[in-house]
Amino acid sequence: MNTPLKTVPDIFLPGWGLGCGPMEIALADSDWRCMDLPGCGSDEASERPASFAAAVAALLQKLPPVCRLGGWSLGGMLALACAQAAPERIRGLTLTGCTPSFIQREGWEWGRPPAELQAFMLKIRQDAAAILPRFTGSFCRGDNDPEAARWLLQHASPMSQAALDAGLVWLFEADLRAGLQGVSCPVVLVHGENDPLMPIAAARWLAESLPRATLHVIPGKAHAPFAPPATPATRAAIRFLRERPPS
Repeated sequence: MNTPLKTVPDIFLPGWGLGCGPMEIALADSDWRCMDLPGCGSDEASERPASFAAAVAALLQKLPPVCRLGGWSLGGMLALACAQAAPERIRGLTLTGCTPSFIQREGWEWGRPPAELQAFMLKIRQDAAAILPRFTGSFCRGDNDPEAARWLLQHASPMSQAALDAGLVWLFEADLRAGLQGVSCPVVLVHGENDPLMPIAAARWLAESLPRATLHVIPGKAHAPFAPPATPATRAAIRFLRERPPS
């Protein structure tokens, strides 16, 4: 497909639990259009995929024939998986706070222990309203802006319990380490140097494993390097998120 990059739609996928609200504000006045994850947020009426592979397939059905994809956290993992599954359709990737595997696996030390995620799944089912703010605060730990977590929660989009549960299953299942050499498009990685949830080592591994990747490390920022948008560090992150990768 020879569609000029400047005419390709730009679609950004949000992370788990907070919906499109924070990303829509951070990327306002840019070419990005935020799209809720399958069966989540504004897409609640659609059938909710039961597995990560099914979520990727559902996204590919909803996306334009050719597009540039961006994503934060789980959204970034789904965007990367779409580029692996249909490289001819994805003209560029911009990923922030992204990792190829959220949990630890054989040969992958930069993830969370599986038992930790399983315990978190139970807590979310018991009291999501109390746990989600704690989780947001924990992944903003180490951020040089003490308002990051509060800002994210203030602008979060409501998520149903079923959507929260499904997203955690996707995080548990996703392992994108194989097939990265088949991602032929340019990739921009934007990562907080103090990310406690998806460590900077995971982003460096991705940058080395993808054929055409550029990594921008944002000093003093954690898992949401774009939050809140008005500070110097976050302005740098947002500038990288808005840049089109080289064709």
